[in-house]
Amino acid sequence: MLGPLGDIVVLDLSRALAGPHAAQLLGDLGARVIKVEHPDGGDESRGWGPPFVGPDHDISTYFLAANRNKQSIAVDLKSAEGKQLIERLVRQSDVLIENFRTGVLDRLGFSVERLHELNPRLVILSITGFGHDGPEGGRPGYDQIAQGEAGLMSLTGPSPDEPYRVGASIADLLAGIHGAYGVAGALYEREHTGQGRVIRTSLLAAITGVHSYHGTAWTVGGKVPTAGGNHHASIAPYGAFRCADGMLQIAAANEGQWRKVAALLDIDPGQARYATNRDRFTHRDELIADMEKGLAAHDRAHWLARLGEAGVPAGAIRSLDEVYNWEQTRSQGLVVEVEHPVLGKIELPGPPLRFDGLTGVEHTAPPALGQDGDAVLAWLEEREQ
Repeated sequence: MLGPLGDIVVLDLSRALAGPHAAQLLGDLGARVIKVEHPDGGDESRGWGPPFVGPDHDISTYFLAANRNKQSIAVDLKSAEGKQLIERLVRQSDVLIENFRTGVLDRLGFSVERLHELNPRLVILSITGFGHDGPEGGRPGYDQIAQGEAGLMSLTGPSPDEPYRVGASIADLLAGIHGAYGVAGALYEREHTGQGRVIRTSLLAAITGVHSYHGTAWTVGGKVPTAGGNHHASIAPYGAFRCADGMLQIAAANEGQWRKVAALLDIDPGQARYATNRDRFTHRDELIADMEKGLAAHDRAHWLARLGEAGVPAGAIRSLDEVYNWEQTRSQGLVVEVEHPVLGKIELPGPPLRFDGLTGVEHTAPPALGQDGDAVLAWLEEREQ
């Protein structure tokens, strides 16, 4: 692997999704990621499905999503031999990622103090459900629990009476993203101080950290936001609308865009109820009805073409097969091909970043359990010499 983190070694003690996603992002940037798994079954996400693929239908596509560009070694962290190996790896690593419940790593003999005794330059990323301290610190948490506790479900769904979870495991994924950029910052700081530090985030923090204008609606405005279906909480028109053969999305975020939409749909943009965004939002139900009356005259393809010509942001609502077959997706490097030891050539969702001038990057497939034990030991012995 080539990349801006090409000389960085990440020791990934995490499992499931949040920690592995953070490690995967660092691997996308070129870091060597050594994934430590229990010999008995490995990362629990290896058993999460369907779908399962492979000749024996025993390879989890869930696991494949979060573990590209990694090496896997099988280690029992409770054994003396396993602990000794982890100590050796810690000494040679730049980053350690863990998402155990608070206190578990301490009980295994790897407190923060011990880890920094072994390697003062080590950057440690710790991801928990609700934070490592506070009145509910150490409480276990999974993605959907955090979506509810952190308020996201109250903002999602057709109405305030029907809270929905976000379809993706967004708390886990955001925690991984936040963790990865925290690691990048700590590595930069280490260049000046020579010392590593601990970065902590949580599923609660991940969701609360993206409340954005929903958060300030309450903290500053005193208004509790609620679910509004497929329409924006502050801007109108901005959402999903029915046309002759289904639905499309239109986002008119300024007055110029609104006037173009109004002209296409034969609506008077200057009438009092639609004159400003505040007026349109107040009369949003009427606005949606008037727009859908005009949109009913033609199909989605017609309107997407007309809106595109007018410079109004608009789009289809694609299924995932359409997304991955879309040439625009592929042109952005968002699909990568890797060689899997069992499945052969497969395609995976690709990294969300591209670096100008960085060419020739070859991604590797998510590893089989323990497949890189010998290679990692050989690398470790060479580093220790």
